[in-house]
Order: sequence, then structure tokens, then C-alpha cells
Amino acid sequence: MKIKLTKQSGIYTLTSEQILPISLEKAWEFFTLPTNLDKITPKEMEFRITNNPPNKTYKGQIITYKIGILPMIKSNWITEITHLEHQKFFVDEQRFGPYAMWHHEHHFEELNDGKVLMTDLVNFKLPMGILGDFFAGKFVTNKVKFIFESRFEILEKALIS
Repeated sequence: MKIKLTKQSGIYTLTSEQILPISLEKAWEFFTLPTNLDKITPKEMEFRITNNPPNKTYKGQIITYKIGILPMIKSNWITEITHLEHQKFFVDEQRFGPYAMWHHEHHFEELNDGKVLMTDLVNFKLPMGILGDFFAGKFVTNKVKFIFESRFEILEKALIS
């Protein structure tokens, strides 16, 4: 697993790569089932889907969540699937929620050995501009990195066993 976090013009970019020991078809099926997001999000985030999305991700789909942003403080989060190319990528963008901007690309590439390279590219901006960065930048970036590091571990256990 590789995780890289950069910042430019007030926008943070996290890039995460993970090789999955499953076929492209199985990876796509798993990651485009919205309820699986509950399974790969660390429990301490208190993440839960609050609407009832169908069992397939599609362009234009709206998914609503509650997520713990601080101990005992939860936030509503609404995302839309804005782009989708079957077994290649899909994008979720925040419509309402804790970030000033959230754009998350999920890319899938079949490797020669039958495994899949999954790349997440997340661009996000904190609310309140420079004040948001000053007061919460380190905390939030560490939390986003933690989510993807945890996903790596959760997926390793779930997909290898």
C-alpha cells in the first residue's frame, strides 16, 4: 500500500494505491455495492448510511450518511456519484457535508497476474479557508489518512482470508 498526501492552493490531495488479490469483476462488484462502505470504514468513525441505496452504484446516485467527526459529534454527509465507467472508475462528490469540497475518484486496473490495482484519488478542502487549515488541518488530514490506512488493513484481512 502506498499513501501520499500533498497540498496545493488550499486543496489537499490524498493518493492511495492497493493491490487486491481478486479479479477485476469481483473488485468492481464489491466497491460498487454502497453498503460495503460500512464494512471498510473504521468503526471509530461511527459511519452509517442513512438512506436505502440500491445494490448497484450508478451515475447520479445520491447516498446519505452520518459520520463521527469528533467524539460525540456527528455530521450529515451527502454524496453524488458524478462519473462512472464500468470496471474502470467511479467518482463520488460531496453535495453537503463537513468539507468545503470533496472529490473522490476510485480507479480499478486489472494487472497481468489477475490481481487489481485500486487507486483512490481524493481532493478535499476544509471549510473556513486559512482558519480551517490552521485549526483543523493536521487533525483532518491525519483522520483521512487513518481512514485509508484502516481500509487497507480491513481489505487485506477480508480478501485474503
